[in-house]
Amino acid sequence: MRRHPGRQLLLHISRTECIGPAGLVLLCLMAGPFSRFLSNSQAQNRANDQRSSIRVDVNLVSVIASVLDQNNRPAPDLQRDQFEIYEESQPQKIEVFEPETRQPLDLALMIDCSLSEIKELQFETEAAARFIGQVVRPEDRVGIFEFADTVTQLASFSGNVAQLQAAVRRVIPGDGTALYDAVYLGSDALAKAPPDRRKVLILITDAGETTSRADFETARRAALRAEALLYTIVIRPVKSENGRNTAGEHALETIADSTGGAMYYPDEASQLDAIFDRINRELRTQYRLGYYPQPRPPQGTYRSIEVRVRGNYKVRYRKSYYSGGLAN
Repeated sequence: MRRHPGRQLLLHISRTECIGPAGLVLLCLMAGPFSRFLSNSQAQNRANDQRSSIRVDVNLVSVIASVLDQNNRPAPDLQRDQFEIYEESQPQKIEVFEPETRQPLDLALMIDCSLSEIKELQFETEAAARFIGQVVRPEDRVGIFEFADTVTQLASFSGNVAQLQAAVRRVIPGDGTALYDAVYLGSDALAKAPPDRRKVLILITDAGETTSRADFETARRAALRAEALLYTIVIRPVKSENGRNTAGEHALETIADSTGGAMYYPDEASQLDAIFDRINRELRTQYRLGYYPQPRPPQGTYRSIEVRVRGNYKVRYRKSYYSGGLAN
């Protein structure tokens, strides 16, 4: 009898010409208990399928919230009952509440190495190297990218601080600035991380945009689908708005607001250490909120989210999420 890999032997007993009279008698005697076995097995499989469907169909929506006080400092020690969540203006029940969430980080650090950044590049890379030593904890992972006319990954996501710092110091200047490509490809890399990790995208750039293949909306949606927080540090070679194109800055501000991240505008590169320290403190004092959306959202749509905090606080969070299709 020829065997087919991956198929049970039962499938081959349908050819009665291979079974003699004695075999037919034996098969009839076995039919009763065997059919009951199949019935029980099929019922069990159906029950398992139903449980799987429940796990797949009812998806927890997780929201990372950064809460700041009147002095723009992280606000710890808030209680669950101080938070409210709305989806499409409908109040939701908070099922998960984690103050100072311990969810590990996947962080994509992206450094603009276009010609306009050459003057400050060494300050930027050294500050980034110090930040890596500060931010990485045992379960965290950082990936290093450079971008000019194209985007290049210099180091895979890992927690090896020495290798990551060495990668940052290998950044080489190039032509052009593929700003939207950087957001898109950085978000795409973060989207591959497991769902139980926080995704963070940090850009150090002058916010110029010249050579991207992706457009603004493609980049924004990639960040939202990855559930990545976008933090951007804008190093402006020309301080006056009259002397530079601010379209890239406004685009990044919109994406940062959509994702729950932030924008920083240091007056000089020497302030980078303080900004990196501020980002690190914020990442360590974030709240994680989770809810099961009611009513259940349609598949394949973007859903608006609103988080409110009682008291004199400012809260940042992603403003929407994508209700992807259900698994088969």
